[in-house]
Amino acid sequence: MLTDVLEKCKGNVIIADAFTKADSIINDPKYDSILCSISGGSDSDVMLDLIHKVDLNKKVIYVWFNTGLEYQATKNHLEYLENRYNVQIHRERAIKPIPLCTKEFGQPFLSKLVSRNISRLQQSGFKWENEPFEVLDSKYSACHSELKWWCNAWDNKHMREWGYSMFNINYHRFLKQFILENPPQFKISQLCCDYAKKKVSKQYIKHNKIQLSIIGVRKAEGGSRSSAYASCFDAKNSHHNYDNYRPIFWFTNEDKLAYEKIFNIQHSDCYTKWGLSRTGCVGCPFNKHFADELRIVEYYEPAICKAVNNVFKESYEYTKMYRQFIAEQKKREKGIKVLF
Repeated sequence: MLTDVLEKCKGNVIIADAFTKADSIINDPKYDSILCSISGGSDSDVMLDLIHKVDLNKKVIYVWFNTGLEYQATKNHLEYLENRYNVQIHRERAIKPIPLCTKEFGQPFLSKLVSRNISRLQQSGFKWENEPFEVLDSKYSACHSELKWWCNAWDNKHMREWGYSMFNINYHRFLKQFILENPPQFKISQLCCDYAKKKVSKQYIKHNKIQLSIIGVRKAEGGSRSSAYASCFDAKNSHHNYDNYRPIFWFTNEDKLAYEKIFNIQHSDCYTKWGLSRTGCVGCPFNKHFADELRIVEYYEPAICKAVNNVFKESYEYTKMYRQFIAEQKKREKGIKVLF
């Protein structure tokens, strides 16, 4: 089987190496229980195809984690994948679905890092003051790290090289000025990701004594997920009692397209008919193109569109205010009169 697939992709070293690596890991006798997390997205489709081709002893368990805000098109695609590969994809419900999380903890805004920092500052009764770090740290000592973000006090290699750090608020242009003039009047939090995805996965791994966890993340996709890893494999350590494997981690966009063509990978209607570029949680405010996504979703799945507009209402409005603020500040920088 491996010889056959290697013959098909012999013109692409990255794909061939990925198959060879996957074959050695999946079929290692030390692994009796292997979890492969399926999302229904395009990277996940490629990963499933690759893993299924090398899983000689059918050791891999495929699981989909339902966040509570999922496309019907994604659910339909899971059925297609089960039929194509003759596998069962287990459905696991969130510990707390996203709508419940946003009510209890707050709504996501801009990014996970921004949301986490704002959330902790809100919980400490921060008054959104524009004071030096030392002054604020003496008043809100429980928020040392978050205040460093607020005061642009994180100093690292990237800040010295580029003039900014992703851990400082000025990584997002005009954000501090915007918040000073428009303090958030609703709770902000990143915890919907934890209770709908991360904690569910960890719980499943623990209860089922998983020895190897597989996810479909690629370095080329960028973002915090891909930048959190340095390679395609992590051995168990003090933080997790299982190995982690990312079989398509080194795939570039070109490699992914080549794989899809070689092995006839079919993606969800979200991609092929709707034209979406992602299929994560519906309408997630972390997606900078959420407004475009919602316009498409409103046409194809109006019910879920209505739901997410209620779940993330304040975050959407706040994000639109922030983007308008950026546009106004840029005009001021260019000396263009801003009309109110």
